[in-house]
Amino acid sequence: MVTRRALLVCAALGPILARAKAAEAWPQRPVKIVVPFAAGGNTDGIARVIGQSLSESFATQLVIENKPGADGAIAAEAVKVAPADGYTLFMAALPQIAIFPAMTKVAYDPVKDFAAISNVGSNPFALIVHPSFPAHDLAELVAYVRSKPGEITYASGGTGSLGHLSMVLFAKRAGLEMTHVPYKGGGPAITDVIAGHVPMYFANLSEALPQAKGGTVRALAVSSEVRTRQLPDVPTVAESGFPGFRTVTWNGLMAPAATPKVIVDLLASAVAKAVKDQGVSEKLTGYGVDPVGDDPAHFASTIAIDVAMWSEAIKLAGVTLQ
Repeated sequence: MVTRRALLVCAALGPILARAKAAEAWPQRPVKIVVPFAAGGNTDGIARVIGQSLSESFATQLVIENKPGADGAIAAEAVKVAPADGYTLFMAALPQIAIFPAMTKVAYDPVKDFAAISNVGSNPFALIVHPSFPAHDLAELVAYVRSKPGEITYASGGTGSLGHLSMVLFAKRAGLEMTHVPYKGGGPAITDVIAGHVPMYFANLSEALPQAKGGTVRALAVSSEVRTRQLPDVPTVAESGFPGFRTVTWNGLMAPAATPKVIVDLLASAVAKAVKDQGVSEKLTGYGVDPVGDDPAHFASTIAIDVAMWSEAIKLAGVTLQ
């Protein structure tokens, strides 16, 4: 005899078992990776590199959908409300997860509304100066800026950008007073540093690499925990007298929060395998990216740390967006 309790248990387990069965058969059709920026940028390039590798791993097509606008919030909101079936993924960049939700009201919770899959790769920043700037290492820069409080300017790709907030954190640690000159993007910012109009800039490594190698700017330090393979002779900020200093951005795969764990784990394993492939690794390194390919738990931990750290930086900078 089937009891009422048994019927209730079956009713409760039904959707769970259905999702589990669907997850076992995943993928049966093309998978979409939503990119929060226009085609051709750093995040788009990373998505296409890892998407091609995942296509080969799962023998299915991974389609890149560029959905720019509102600093990436439009893409994040679209992924949040997508079916949690593994067929819509998000190539998230740190700003949509840890920066903009702390600066302005967004229609998503950066932690609760997404499942972390894998951090594909991270980009440190490089503190660059014009070649005429009278400092050849971080200690000399700090001494020079301290001797001229409030007189030295620095560029950024915009108020609240990662370059701006990285400099805010560094200035706080070093006890420096500088004047912020925001630009509409990293391109105009680094152009004016090269021209000598503004003496320094905390640039994304992918921006700084060709200029540092070409001698149009001088890299004094990088913001990662260890030196980068692209600029091995440039010390970290941490080893230059500021232990523990670390600011990096990242691009990682995420999915709607209720996506089955078996699919999340399959994707994470495939990303980890992909970034160990020499061809994929070389392509990512060419973007100034350090391949990571960690598991969901580690990626979720990185997100939690960054949400707290960048919220503090935003408070220090006094930045809000309407």
